[in-house]
This record gives sequence, C-alpha cells and structure tokens, in this order.
Amino acid sequence: MRLGEITRNTLETQIRVKVDLDGSGQVRLASGIGFLDHMLDQIARHGMIDLEVEAKGDLHIDAHHSVEDIGITLGQAISRAIGDKTGLTRYGHAYVPLDEALSRVVVDLSGRPGLSFNVDFRRALIGEFDVDLVREFFQGLVNHAGITVHIDNLAGENAHHQAETIFKAFGRALRMAVEADVRAAGRMPSTKGSL
Repeated sequence: MRLGEITRNTLETQIRVKVDLDGSGQVRLASGIGFLDHMLDQIARHGMIDLEVEAKGDLHIDAHHSVEDIGITLGQAISRAIGDKTGLTRYGHAYVPLDEALSRVVVDLSGRPGLSFNVDFRRALIGEFDVDLVREFFQGLVNHAGITVHIDNLAGENAHHQAETIFKAFGRALRMAVEADVRAAGRMPSTKGSL
C-alpha cells in the first residue's frame, strides 16, 4: 500500500491528511468547509484513493488559509505516498463532463511544481465558497506534491458544475498517473533517470 500521512500545524490552521493511493475511494472528511469536503470527495472517489482530512482553521476570518493549507498538506501526503516513482505511468489525463460543463486535467509526476489554470468561473461564489480558492487549493497542492498540473475548463455556465468537473478530472488524471506501468516495471519514467 502506498500511504502518505502528514500533520501540519500553524497559527492559522491545524490539519491532518492521510492518503492511500491504492484505496477504493473511501473518505473521512472534516475540513469545516462543506463545499471543499464535497470536492475532496470527488478527488477520492474518482481517483480511487482513500482520503482522510481533519482540519481546524481560522474560518471566522474566511476560508482562504484552510483551503490553501489543506492543498499544501494533501500535496505533501501525495508526494510521500508516490515515493520515488519507479515503475509508474507518470502522466495522466482526463476529460470530465457534468451537464453543460466540461473540464480537462493533465498531470505529470515531474518532480517540478507547475500549475496552468485556465478557468473562467461564471460567478464569484458557490454558496459561501469563494471560487478564487479553487486555484489556491491546486497551487498549494502542486507546489508541495512536486507535480505539474494543467487545468482547463472548456465549457460551463454553472460554477458548481465547473468546479466539480475540475476536481473529478483531477482525481481521474492522478489515478492514471500513479498506476503501475507493467511494461516499465522497475524503471524510472524519465530519460534523466530520476524525477
């Protein structure tokens, strides 16, 4: 089993994340932010990873610190669970529709953090959730997982649908990238010999 568990404590947030890349999509989520829990559930179920998130943060200010720090901590847990990447597929991609919305996410377990985020949300809030925090979540995740992620929302009129397709597509792309490549067993998926 490929497990990663990280605890992160700051003056703004206290977070514990546990991830099992070889799971079945089971979740235990308590971020304090209902919409974020809904999105994390999409990553887990469509990525076929088991995910636990416990977070307490300064939500009396707003959700920014909690969302960003959960992204950071999840990125660290994913990095730990992936290990040295020997024998992995490395690349993953997914297109996911939801009614009128469609998103594409491409993942590279490159060892280099990079985020290309091309999303024009149709409104600023989903309930009380600030849509700017979607980018903050993924920026924290890629920076601390050491992966490259391209996120493109190709269509959508409903901001909830736009966000949901992004998180589902990320889960599926990550699932593909971390799968064992049976034809490259024991080999590093890079001509450099390391990632």
